Amino acid sequence: MLKSREAPVSTSSSKQGLRLLISSRDAAALHHLETITQRISSLQVSTRLVSNGHTDPLYGLEQMPDFLLLRVSHLWREELAALLQRPAHERPPLLVCGPLDEREGMRLAMQAGARDFLPEPVAAEELLTALSRMLMETRTSSSTSGKLVAVMNAKGGSGATLLACNLAHQLSAKGKTLLLDLDLQFGSVAHYLDVLPTHSHVEVLQQIDDMDSVALRGFCNHFSPTLHVLGGRENELCLPLDVRLEQLEALLQLARSTYDWVVVDLPRQIDHLTGTTLEQADRIYIVVQQSLSHLKDASRLARILRDELGVRGEHLQVVVNRYNKAAPISLHDIGVALRCTELQKLPNDFMVVSQSQNTGVPLDLQAPRAPITLALHELSQELVGHQADAEQGMLKRAFSRLFGE
Repeated sequence: MLKSREAPVSTSSSKQGLRLLISSRDAAALHHLETITQRISSLQVSTRLVSNGHTDPLYGLEQMPDFLLLRVSHLWREELAALLQRPAHERPPLLVCGPLDEREGMRLAMQAGARDFLPEPVAAEELLTALSRMLMETRTSSSTSGKLVAVMNAKGGSGATLLACNLAHQLSAKGKTLLLDLDLQFGSVAHYLDVLPTHSHVEVLQQIDDMDSVALRGFCNHFSPTLHVLGGRENELCLPLDVRLEQLEALLQLARSTYDWVVVDLPRQIDHLTGTTLEQADRIYIVVQQSLSHLKDASRLARILRDELGVRGEHLQVVVNRYNKAAPISLHDIGVALRCTELQKLPNDFMVVSQSQNTGVPLDLQAPRAPITLALHELSQELVGHQADAEQGMLKRAFSRLFGE
């Protein structure tokens, strides 16, 4: 029988919250990981330094943690195999890091239920992002989660806000809908729907830790009983760096537990806010028009979403706004350039759209039989009928990055 010599489990904070256990045979690595994870205020972090004996990081625990961060050693086969011997329901959500650079190790980690593998040296931002995602998944798993739809221009002025506002209005006929404007400086959804914000998204983000569904609805403008709007106020300056990643993730989580649909109008940029929203979205609409400059920008954006953010193809939809059959750039050209076989089309209905924007009345109310309104109906009906898989496959993406599979 093996003897066990290890440091007892130590708790780095007396705060209450979900419990994270960090297990390692390397004291320096353990301290480094503990220092990083303490930045997440909602986690109660404990550490376990294993120095001899058994290889099961959960061996002998009286209370199982909510999450396990395992820094594997040269005994990674034995450590992962020990976890695999436990029933799946006895294994907490797992993150793996350490000297594990072989295919066999990655496959064992996947079989043990690892959500992600972080190569060394572990970057603080990557670890915090992975833990934040696990926290969000845990909080949303016990409640009904609404669908998150993100809309983004391939090039400025393509029509993303038009699509976001009218799509949200049509979805509100199917269920409670929140239209969220994440363009922190130049958002215009309030103007599109002719509402005057009494509160702003910045206020909500700053107070999100103390909010519930009732409070969130109270901070929103109510265009109708089933369509709520949250955006910025005029003359209010906010920089993306003023908003923490954890605040946005908490807002999205609360919004999805409060509403059936959350439609987000995103600015045309990639930062920690847009990246987080895009990674979590059940459907992403890229709005493009038929010009070479639009096509170049859309191609670059689609590549970033697929290759850098790991957005799956079925979550990505290209919408060609102001479609003109006689335009030099055809639908075939766009489909080939963006690696997209199915494109949505919105006809060029300038006068109807202009009148809708100037009056702040959605197209479904302003011109219900107009060609663009009917096209939007088809798009929203397709979205309602589409059951998107919310899982983003973080480990699968990590596996692909490491091994090219």
